[in-house]
Amino acid sequence: MDIFLTSTVTVALAEIGDKTQLLSLLLAARFHNKIALILGILAATIINHGLSAWFGDWLSGNFAVEYLPWIVNISFIVVGLWLLIPDKDEEVSHKYDRYGAFLVALILFFIAEIGDKTQIATVLLGAQYQSVLWVTVGTTVGMLIANVPVIYAGKALLKRIPLNTVRAIAASVFVLLGIYGLVTI
Repeated sequence: MDIFLTSTVTVALAEIGDKTQLLSLLLAARFHNKIALILGILAATIINHGLSAWFGDWLSGNFAVEYLPWIVNISFIVVGLWLLIPDKDEEVSHKYDRYGAFLVALILFFIAEIGDKTQIATVLLGAQYQSVLWVTVGTTVGMLIANVPVIYAGKALLKRIPLNTVRAIAASVFVLLGIYGLVTI
């Protein structure tokens, strides 16, 4: 249960103000079928984060065990500092619109997650916990926690939530987790 909760909270925090959260807002404005958008995000996240958790697990089995805690914890600190840098708004192509809300969300979310903070966090969690299933389930739930409200009430939420404050809190959590991990090695 610890793996699931840590993975969920980590990714939900990392997703705040992320480009995929902004993508959710854009897709919600473009498509009326909110359930199809959510299912597209769910499918893309399961695939992307499943592969990422597997890769992290693979890394943990193929690196010298004595270096792995150092690599993981320093990486948590780096990701925390990276969270302080706001994502740039990217122009989203309309060329996929004809495929419908589900496929558009699936394709765009999968592509947007490649090399994203939450994907890197998922690799790190996979390496730390060596549980592909629970890391994937937790990070997927974290993505849904961060994105579903945006799909339904995005514009209203963005007016009330100071993203810089939330980004700073999320960054602090990552840095503190990394420092705690380094101190307890």
